[in-house]
Amino acid sequence: MISVEIVPILCGLLLGAFLGWIEPASRKRIGVPIALALALFATITSGEFRVSWAFLLMDALLVTAAALAGLVTLHRVRWSPSAQKRL
Repeated sequence: MISVEIVPILCGLLLGAFLGWIEPASRKRIGVPIALALALFATITSGEFRVSWAFLLMDALLVTAAALAGLVTLHRVRWSPSAQKRL
């Protein structure tokens, strides 16, 4: 069961990394539809939709939380003091 939940987490991390390179004003407008599409993708590929479509909500939460974690991590790496010295 744990391996099934890796799909929305990986999708979310990749989404967060992608959103880190987009201008802040566009992140919500671009990120929300992509997050919902990735949650739908994760629900369908795992086969959870056969049991209940309520799993789409759980996958949407996982994608969103992982995207936030990826975005925060990328932001901290890009703006860390050691990264500033390289610029």
